[in-house]
Amino acid sequence: MASNIAFDPQLLEEAVKVGHHKTKREAINSALKEYVIRHKQLNLIGCFGSIDLDTDYDYKEARKRK
Repeated sequence: MASNIAFDPQLLEEAVKVGHHKTKREAINSALKEYVIRHKQLNLIGCFGSIDLDTDYDYKEARKRK
């Protein structure tokens, strides 16, 4: 898919250097991948404390064969 995107060329060149990428495309794809991963992590962090744990659950008992 072809796209026309306006971006800061100095920032892109710095990303290529810092990330040791061979191409601008590689730097952009890497940045997008990291962005998606980071936002998924943030969404997951929002779930902490929202699950009720069963304090009476005995994991050792559950491991026994029946």
